[in-house]
Amino acid sequence: MKRTGGLRAEWLAQITDKIDLAQRLAWELRAHADVSAEARDLYDRLEAARLELDAIRAADRWREASNDDWWFTQLDQPRAPFDRAD
Repeated sequence: MKRTGGLRAEWLAQITDKIDLAQRLAWELRAHADVSAEARDLYDRLEAARLELDAIRAADRWREASNDDWWFTQLDQPRAPFDRAD
């Protein structure tokens, strides 16, 4: 599993590098009047992709840091008093 996680992290890093490059190009293109609107749109879409990658990385880190056994112990816990249906 560690090997797969490492490959995934490397793949996500490569995608991030490509997004960085594409954003720099879109930023340079915005100076040209005939493509500035399209360049801004492209930059915004790339930024949304970057945010999605950040969310994927955060979820991966959380999954790696969490202990699967913890989830099973939580299933056996009694409900909190305010959750009881009286």
